[in-house]
Amino acid sequence: MTLPHERTRAVIQAQRFFLEIDRDSALPESIRREAHRLLRHYPSESDVLRAARQELTEKRLIFGPVFGAEVVDE
Repeated sequence: MTLPHERTRAVIQAQRFFLEIDRDSALPESIRREAHRLLRHYPSESDVLRAARQELTEKRLIFGPVFGAEVVDE
């Protein structure tokens, strides 16, 4: 079971990883384009930390469930 702080860290680290891929000109354009596409709607580190602080202080969920059971293909 993932703890909230582990989930928060993983989301922030994934965003940083996508940014690295997006900026690495040594990688193929298709890979960088996909990282860029994923980042368009990915929460920023400040968004994630703000939501975590709000959940702690207000004792309520900001985003609703973090992960859903269904997967949507684009």
